[in-house]
Amino acid sequence: MKLFINRLITLFCIILTSGFLRGQDNISWENLRSRAYPQWFSDAKLGVFIHWGVYSVPAYGGPESYAEWYLRGLQTGAPLRVEFMRKNYGENFTYRDFAPLFKAELFDPDEWADIFEKAGAKYIILVAKHHDGYCLWPSRYAPGWNSVDVGPHRDIVGELARAVRQRGIRLGLYYSLAEWDHPLHRWYTDPPDSIGPYVEQHMNPQLKELLETYKPDLLFTDGEWLNKAEQWHARELISWYYNLIGPDAIVNDRWGHGAEIGYITPEYSSTAPETDRPWAEVRGLGRSFGLNRNEKLSAYMSSRDLVRRFAWTVAHDGGLTINLGPAADGQIPLLQQERVEALGKWIERNKEAIYGATKWIRAADYGDVELRRTDTLLQLNWVRNSPGKPIAEDHFTAEWTGWLRPDSSAVYTFVVEADDAATLWLDGKKMLDTSANESENAAEAMRQNNGFGYSASVYLEAGKFYPIRINYRETIQNAHIRLNWHTQTSEPAALGKNILYTKTDLSTGDGLKAVYRSKQARTVYTKNNNHVYAIVFGWPGRKLDLETPKPDKQMKVSLLSTGEQLPWRWKNGSLSIDLSKAACPSGDEADTWVFRMEGLAAKGM
Repeated sequence: MKLFINRLITLFCIILTSGFLRGQDNISWENLRSRAYPQWFSDAKLGVFIHWGVYSVPAYGGPESYAEWYLRGLQTGAPLRVEFMRKNYGENFTYRDFAPLFKAELFDPDEWADIFEKAGAKYIILVAKHHDGYCLWPSRYAPGWNSVDVGPHRDIVGELARAVRQRGIRLGLYYSLAEWDHPLHRWYTDPPDSIGPYVEQHMNPQLKELLETYKPDLLFTDGEWLNKAEQWHARELISWYYNLIGPDAIVNDRWGHGAEIGYITPEYSSTAPETDRPWAEVRGLGRSFGLNRNEKLSAYMSSRDLVRRFAWTVAHDGGLTINLGPAADGQIPLLQQERVEALGKWIERNKEAIYGATKWIRAADYGDVELRRTDTLLQLNWVRNSPGKPIAEDHFTAEWTGWLRPDSSAVYTFVVEADDAATLWLDGKKMLDTSANESENAAEAMRQNNGFGYSASVYLEAGKFYPIRINYRETIQNAHIRLNWHTQTSEPAALGKNILYTKTDLSTGDGLKAVYRSKQARTVYTKNNNHVYAIVFGWPGRKLDLETPKPDKQMKVSLLSTGEQLPWRWKNGSLSIDLSKAACPSGDEADTWVFRMEGLAAKGM
């Protein structure tokens, strides 16, 4: 009888939701796009993302992978995850068997809220449901697959909503429109255009249930990219949500093809979007959003990196949503806590340059940086990351040089695949050039790669040294290069370390010399209350020179963290701030200093 009643209630809600959404049909995209974005979001600057769920039990993937995509890895037969599952959980263990192990026995929503508050976050975004369909609230549309029915036996969304709202932190919820393993539609498995019954019978009523129950100020949807916005009923849902919450409501930009609405959410990108809409970069402290126990310490942002990344986004009229990935027991790893707490301390000292700040006439001053090393294999896939510090994730170049010494004489076919552009030179001759088909893939990092493969053949003699050079250029988002070769009788394989040499007098191969180059911000700028703030990465030394409009003689320049006023002079467009008597303050491990120039903003308007 109970099952019958639950099904009856579910059917009634589906009918009610369908009728309500039909009432939004007369709302046009133009009308929705013309709605003002809430000022609270533009002023907030910093939010905290929380990826936590069943995937937090295995908490495992490749060092560069998203751990929250664990189920998808199993579905595609990814060897690393399949073997990890078999070895540690047994042959017959399934993904759903992780749910009882997701106990959250140490989850304390008030402790989490304290961490967010110390970080300086003005909003959070909790993943209420990821692509695996598991819900962190008692959803009637996911019986036996939610945090009250199985696992913690707690309403995670409800508990955390109460805790953050008590501290004046805005509640945001993430909801995956698609699911990998739902019987009505299996995302990535079933044809995209067969999604209708899933949307109408499951997704729409479930999302309405979530929003009506918790009324978040921010809604972050995801998993939309294989379908059009109209297939998701996005226009009707957004209109309904705006009416439910009121003027404080804001949605993100992931609603399917044709939506063109919501605040912009670049993912692991060092490029500021050109937009008149609000934006906030989303990224993890490491390579993954969900906790990945296979990540290395080198993958994590340092406190200095985090502060500077955050300041850069604010200077470009955006913000940052930094992710925390708790363990299955509900504890936020101490390293993650340490990083965001350091950010919060820096913000507290310099908050007048951050909260409510906007872009000045110039966002940043840049300098050239490079990274030199020896690479042994050109099978490099950075996905959404940088090749290494201090190189940026986007708009970098690489050059590999050295010698190739084949073991046998044959006609060799070289194959290059690159995103975005690569050129291969051998023995002084250009063999391959992929730049004619450069691809700028602005899609989220886990979507399809748009690399292009090119091949060319040449006869090489055994034991002879051939000079080799490969040039590479990355624009935005996905980044990879693969160089393989083969003969008529061999399978394609990577050019191994044993046949690549940095010098011809070596007895064995050691790889190729690599030089990576990019731009790096040295100073970024914000403005607030007619003041300009120069946020300087590293103590400038005895003086700080900035290009500015001519200031009033009465302008005061001060170091924000100490309040110390500093002498200055201006000549030919350059403001020179005298730091000869100002000792570099101690106690700022971020080594990022803010100088306030009172009244200068009015000169740059």
